[in-house]
Amino acid sequence: MNSINTKLSFVELGKFLSQFTLNEQVHRTDVLHNDLYFEKFKDLLSLSQSHNGWFTPEQVYFAVESWAKALREDNLNKWLSAYDLSEVKPRTVGLILAGNIPLVGFHDFLSVLITGHKVLVKASSNDQHLIAFIADYLISIEPKLSYYISFTDGKLENFDAIIATGSNNTARYFEFYFKDKLSIIRKNRNSVAVLNGNESYEDLVNLGEDIFRYFGLGCRNVSKLFVPKDYNFDAFFKAIYAYKDVIFYEKYSNNYDYNKAVFLMSNFKLLDNEFLTLKEDTSYASPISSVFYEYYEDIADLQKRFESESDQIQCVVSNNLIPNSISFGQTQQPKLWDYADNVDTLRFLISL
Repeated sequence: MNSINTKLSFVELGKFLSQFTLNEQVHRTDVLHNDLYFEKFKDLLSLSQSHNGWFTPEQVYFAVESWAKALREDNLNKWLSAYDLSEVKPRTVGLILAGNIPLVGFHDFLSVLITGHKVLVKASSNDQHLIAFIADYLISIEPKLSYYISFTDGKLENFDAIIATGSNNTARYFEFYFKDKLSIIRKNRNSVAVLNGNESYEDLVNLGEDIFRYFGLGCRNVSKLFVPKDYNFDAFFKAIYAYKDVIFYEKYSNNYDYNKAVFLMSNFKLLDNEFLTLKEDTSYASPISSVFYEYYEDIADLQKRFESESDQIQCVVSNNLIPNSISFGQTQQPKLWDYADNVDTLRFLISL
């Protein structure tokens, strides 16, 4: 299928999604097939939390707004300009999607179709409705896409390559099961922030966005802080107080109560502000409602550690303390060319 037509279909999708924000939903007359799809999508968004208790309106609308911005034609052109799609031979690519945050697998879905391949989707039961709706809308824009998009609830069959996302445990299963297929297998990763005590109040408020967006369920969420010896956490706690209302969400509150109790029963020393606990720990992966921290002495040594443990880290956040780190507040707003696990998905798909 012509990649230009596919690209333009996603541009139209972006226009459709741009009508939906948390504060208002505006029906625009210049959006294709709006009479058929606008109210349906509005209803679907309102039902998202009933499908997945973590998918609150604030989180779902944030994901929708982020993709609306990403699917502008200028962004797609910039992304695709680095690749030659003219020699791609269409294959069928299976996708096993995660469901931890809304539309978490959409980038893989977009990448397969934009490179001219067919996509066979096995959606997570935690996030199966949004991606199916989007596929239906795309087909209404470009009917030929109906030959390129299919879903399955059962065993994946008749595909040439696979992109699968899961936990470290499921990744071992994927690696064995799909050992004879070209594949990208994604495992658990976490994101970290490096502080030196010179961060502004605004920096630390933005760091709260990196921690609390999607309740910390994404691999791009900051789950660990690296701080210098004798770091004073008062400024950090003062800044993240802006996110105090997270504790009023029952699922988060239950996790906070449970994890705090487990830590205290184990006699761990905690820093606590009644909606987030900080625990000194060498692990990258902290439980929901908790962030781990670790002291460092030398930035250069810390950078070497990140390089040697890069398979565990998705993003590093700092004020340029670490080369190629992300600015505070930006982890959940990746560009189309910011690939998960630093694996160039388009390069993989073009090479099939």
